[in-house]
Amino acid sequence: MKKLTSCTAWRELGEYRRSFGAVHMRELFAADLQRASRFSSTFEGLFLDYSKNRIDDDGLALLLQLALERDIPGAIAKSFTGNRLNVTEQRAVLHTALRAPATERVILDGTDVVPAVHQVLGRLAVFSQKVRDGSWLGFSGLPIRDVVNIGIGGSHLGPQMVTTALRDFADGPAVHFVSNIDGADIHSRLQTLNPASTLFIVASKSFGTQETMTNAATARSWLLDGGATAADVERHFVAVSTNAEKVAAFGIDTENMFGFWDWVGGRYSLWSAIGLPIILSVGFERFEQLLAGAHAMDRHFRDSELHENWPVLMALLGVWYNNFLGAETCAVLPYAEQLRWLPEYLQQADMESNGKHTTVDGDLIDYHTGPVVWGSPGTNSQHAYFQLLHQGSRLVPADFIAVVNPGHPLREHHDLLLANCFAQSEALMLGRSLEETRQHSSAELAPHRTFAGNRPSNTILLQQLDPRALGSLVALYEHKIFVQGIIWGINSFDQWGVELGKQLAGEILPGLNQPLGSSRNPSTLQLLDYCRNKSRKNNN
Repeated sequence: MKKLTSCTAWRELGEYRRSFGAVHMRELFAADLQRASRFSSTFEGLFLDYSKNRIDDDGLALLLQLALERDIPGAIAKSFTGNRLNVTEQRAVLHTALRAPATERVILDGTDVVPAVHQVLGRLAVFSQKVRDGSWLGFSGLPIRDVVNIGIGGSHLGPQMVTTALRDFADGPAVHFVSNIDGADIHSRLQTLNPASTLFIVASKSFGTQETMTNAATARSWLLDGGATAADVERHFVAVSTNAEKVAAFGIDTENMFGFWDWVGGRYSLWSAIGLPIILSVGFERFEQLLAGAHAMDRHFRDSELHENWPVLMALLGVWYNNFLGAETCAVLPYAEQLRWLPEYLQQADMESNGKHTTVDGDLIDYHTGPVVWGSPGTNSQHAYFQLLHQGSRLVPADFIAVVNPGHPLREHHDLLLANCFAQSEALMLGRSLEETRQHSSAELAPHRTFAGNRPSNTILLQQLDPRALGSLVALYEHKIFVQGIIWGINSFDQWGVELGKQLAGEILPGLNQPLGSSRNPSTLQLLDYCRNKSRKNNN
């Protein structure tokens, strides 16, 4: 593929930036009374307002031209087939097949993968129903009251985010999550549970992930200490894995092992058997609605023209800020407490996908790729870091996400929440000039109370936070990330950056109990020495 910085549209965007850079969004709205309606659209139960962006029709046309030069239409088409888009691992990328209806065909190496997907879904439906209706019993004859998902990364963040987001629909056992290797995580969780009525899901494709398997072994010991026998383990543990040998060795009946495929990346896996905690919490029918919402966004992404394609538009705006206006981060600000894990989920989805420094051809990149993604729920966030968003020296594009109809009866609370959401995006855009500030402030204070404004944002509204709408929202961001990866010419589906630290951790681990050779970095040796000397286990 042609080098990105050699694209005609890329060069013209640089020229456009120099001529357009000083234009304030106030001017854009004043010059076009229809701007809000022209720069917004609806999709099923969602509404997108991207009018508060530092772009006009000319700039948007250049961004769309860039998308054509990077063959985004062709890339979109390939993303729904068995093409091995993950070139460094020679894997297809077909997480969209996980939410395809049974009537569709998705061919990989001559085989339709959809029947296998629905076969696993059927098994998940049968198993989850047994747990939810109380017929699956623990070692003492009690039904399952609590479920603990043990995973990390994509095996944790997606299920945790969705389960929390859909808590208004929860009518199954209480679902908990353990991921951190820090023993405080699992220790504190187990303190509140009864071994006789607790089910563990061990989510690891290889059944060898160090953090996950260490936590799983601790949970197994806790179960046995709580009165169970080794034969009882299969009543309290199930696996989401593809390694039947290791699953069986752990004591799990492989009939209760639910697999997925190497064309499903971890951070795109909540739609697979990794979503078992979601199913146990809200039921299989609602999980199907989640899949249907994602599939609806898939169809929109695949079939819509670029100029009305939500993932494409959001991706191009992100490229504009990242590569032409110097924004190094982007904020995800859900004005919905139940979406509190969404920013963290999108951190992995985006930063693990597009945090790359080489192109798919292995060439070093001389432009910025993925931004730092961060955020937390409003209105708490307003009292934490919004000072920097409004008056700081850094440009931080933001996505505001809100729900029109809450799942609770406290309408006054919700009206205040929405008012704050809309006020913040308006304040970031409008700002307040020095002249305006002087009208109601002393000359000494006026500079401190002035807001430059011109801070961009998108606002996404969900009519209600239900499974279908959530599925569409998450798929929207998945496809946005993919489009940006294609623009930047990188592989969004590998994650070699996590490997080196894992390798070194294995080498360093023995040093916590005995001195290592002097070949290690002196700083690391010093830290190990300090921990050994101060560790209570070595001082007894």
